[in-house]
Amino acid sequence: MKTMSSAKPAPVPSGPADSKAVQSGEARSSAIMAAGTLVSRFLGFAKTWMLAAALGLGSSVNDTFINANNLPNLIFLLVAGGVFNAVLVPQIIKASKAPDKGADYISRLLTLAVLVLLVLTLLVTLLAPTVIQLTTQGYSPQQKALAVSFAFWCLPQIFFYGLYALLTQVLNAHGAFGPAMWAPIVNNVVAIAGLGMFIAIMGANAANPHTIDNWGSAQTILVAGFSTSGVVAQTAVLLIPVFRLRLGLRPRFGWRGVGLGHAAKLSVWTLATAAVGQLAFLYVMRIATIPGAERARLQQAGDPAAATIPGNAVLEVASQLYLLPHSIIALSLATVLFNRMTRASQDGDRAGLRSALSHGLRTMAVATVFGALALFALAGPLGMFFSGNVRQDGVMLAQTLTILALSTPFMSANFMMSRVFYANEDARTPFFIQLVLALVNVAAAFAIQFLPFDQIIFAIAILYTGGNILSVIVSAIFLRRLLGHLDGPRIASSYIRMGYAALGSALAGAVALWMLGSYNPDGYAWSDRIAALVTIVVVGPVMLAAYFVLLKLFRVTELQDLLQPLLGRLRRRAPEPQASGAPEVRRAPERATTSVDTGLIPRISGGFDAESFRAGPDIREEDSFPYGRPSGPEGGYLPAEDLPSTAQGGLGRGDVPLPGRRTYQGPAGHNPYFPFSRKKKK
Repeated sequence: MKTMSSAKPAPVPSGPADSKAVQSGEARSSAIMAAGTLVSRFLGFAKTWMLAAALGLGSSVNDTFINANNLPNLIFLLVAGGVFNAVLVPQIIKASKAPDKGADYISRLLTLAVLVLLVLTLLVTLLAPTVIQLTTQGYSPQQKALAVSFAFWCLPQIFFYGLYALLTQVLNAHGAFGPAMWAPIVNNVVAIAGLGMFIAIMGANAANPHTIDNWGSAQTILVAGFSTSGVVAQTAVLLIPVFRLRLGLRPRFGWRGVGLGHAAKLSVWTLATAAVGQLAFLYVMRIATIPGAERARLQQAGDPAAATIPGNAVLEVASQLYLLPHSIIALSLATVLFNRMTRASQDGDRAGLRSALSHGLRTMAVATVFGALALFALAGPLGMFFSGNVRQDGVMLAQTLTILALSTPFMSANFMMSRVFYANEDARTPFFIQLVLALVNVAAAFAIQFLPFDQIIFAIAILYTGGNILSVIVSAIFLRRLLGHLDGPRIASSYIRMGYAALGSALAGAVALWMLGSYNPDGYAWSDRIAALVTIVVVGPVMLAAYFVLLKLFRVTELQDLLQPLLGRLRRRAPEPQASGAPEVRRAPERATTSVDTGLIPRISGGFDAESFRAGPDIREEDSFPYGRPSGPEGGYLPAEDLPSTAQGGLGRGDVPLPGRRTYQGPAGHNPYFPFSRKKKK
């Protein structure tokens, strides 16, 4: 741990009341974000269920659509996502502190970004045949033509994803977080409406099978057209609160001196990390299209073996299910704890940094460990529920989910561990971790393509699981060098006790599943989708109740940390008075934080990677800095450019600034290349 400068004042001791109040505020913020994510995920599952009902989970049409509908998200994140996250977001936040609330500067950024997005979207859409050729393997001419048709409808989403990201940050920078949290719900509602119209007009797949041979343009519009309309609506919803800010945003040209070039240079490591991860994922998704192409050929030949080959639609739904505990609990908690990690890093407090990491790993494990065992136990009825009422498709989905489920805690742990590097102003180490994982994933995916067609999707699921475990191991090696140790015995003890409790709940669930015929191919749980839902609704609470009881028996105190904000709201208790003499702890305003994942995290079809643009508590309040405000005369989220770095460094370098955090552009609102005047013209 570095010795702190003598210029800093002596630390102000924080009492137990202070610490508890801060942790309570973190928990409440995490719970609010988790609630928003839960609603969005619920509607996302409804859309997934509708898509399986409309097209069939194991159909070649569904595989083709999912691949095309994934492309806008992947291309945006590959080409522009890193730039938006690492360069534009910090600029917007800093500009919002100007006397004009950043109106002039943000207008110029938005104008530039809109033009770039338009050119990018137009170019990629015109090159749709080439894009499909590069991202698929083994498609027949007929299936490729359908994929290109889907792509022409879906690729315009790139523009609206980019605009949505920018508007989200404008709102976040001015303290408006609700619209961006709920806008994705509009997206899901529009997509669900389109699928409902498809079923009403064209019929469900179970009653009227939809194949590549009988597919028409009207069907494409109802599926792909409404999917893009949902993204457009999601973006349009944000325009209303942006206009209410009354910033006077309008097209403004002239970008000399904006500071983006300098920010991009500082962001090179973050941009490289994002690019490496997306390229690796894109290659894996290309391999995942192989079995679907083979199944289409077998179906056209009338071979019944086609029904036993899972395609990328099965992998997509299984990924969406196993990401649920991570997206609801781990992402929200990591976003909140990132701020505590940043404070500890800026104070040179290695013990505090280690404590925040340990607390995060143990608290989120309460949900992720149970989620892993619950998904494993309920894989059968979950598979049947999302199968489109085709039992064989349900079996293949259940098999894929059982492979993925047990790696859920590892994926969440790696995400939490990567926050330490960014809090410590080290963007180099995550790049090298990502590079190692990407090379392993690409090499493994290259070998997977030579497996039998009916094993490729299962092998990719194994690759996801192995990658999640490997990412934790590699991250732990680097973190041990940074922190000395990782509080291993305490973390291991908590995980073991949670594991025992989750295993006990899984056994209780297994008994309930056996009674409902889940282990019998002709049992009640496999009779239809409604029976599968009833099974989930009955067995799930049984497992949860058993888990809570066993957590109490094993004295897992992290359960209280996770449930405290929920119980407090239900009981409507007033906040406890602070101890006399303890400093008042104010809830800090919130603002945006950004993230770049390490590891190979599956992207949800048609869903923007909004976790990279989440909102978290700000740390600008004086109370948050016992060593004094470290952000310079303008305040702000992180240290100003003129202060020396307190980073622990990474890979041999002692001063590695986090891209975008130290971008200098002069006094806010007074760029010399477009002078700002406080007086508005009437």
